[in-house]
Amino acid sequence: MPVVLSLNVAHRTVPVDYAQKGITGIDKRPVDHPLEVVAPGPKGSAGSGVQGDAIGDPDHHGGDYQAVYGYAREDLDFWQAELGVDLHNGQFGENLTTQGIDQTHALIGERWRVGTALLEVTGPRVPCRTFAGHLEQHGLGQRGWVKRFTQVKRPGAYFRVLEAGLIAPGDEITVVHRPDHDVTVEMSFRAVLTEADLLPRLLEAGDSLPPEIIELVHKRTVVELDS
Repeated sequence: MPVVLSLNVAHRTVPVDYAQKGITGIDKRPVDHPLEVVAPGPKGSAGSGVQGDAIGDPDHHGGDYQAVYGYAREDLDFWQAELGVDLHNGQFGENLTTQGIDQTHALIGERWRVGTALLEVTGPRVPCRTFAGHLEQHGLGQRGWVKRFTQVKRPGAYFRVLEAGLIAPGDEITVVHRPDHDVTVEMSFRAVLTEADLLPRLLEAGDSLPPEIIELVHKRTVVELDS
């Protein structure tokens, strides 16, 4: 049975020298009580969709299409074995550490009932310097972490909140809708980072895609037509 193994937040941002804004909320820690999740608003003018969760760079994180970030415990366990270190729930900056459900191959537009909230899969996490710096600061980093994370293709999934509600540790996860296309989180990850020829296929996911991804696809199409 798929479940929320852990619900994680950063109660405040902390100053760091590796983040573009000089602060970060990536180091999230488990809580033992329910939290409300909501649609926070457009990126740049809003933060996390999870109650009490701090974000350091709202220009690049948070907003409606990145309201909640999930990562599978199975994938954290994979990285534990690869890196030879212990990784706690929330270590990768995820709000939901899940168990028993495949986030990598979830479809963009797939809808999950989690607690009383309804979440929709919108895309993958793209690794950045802040992610690499966070792991390095905690003695977990490896040289070339962004490249390595990209090669392994276990990015976790972002969600938007279609129906606000409460989520608690231990809540069951039920997939209530799967769209009629084959655009997965993993395909979107590859299209954005390593296989740009896949970008036009992402449009099959419709308005479940983040606006910046739709814009990226259209820009690439214009460049190809002009070349």
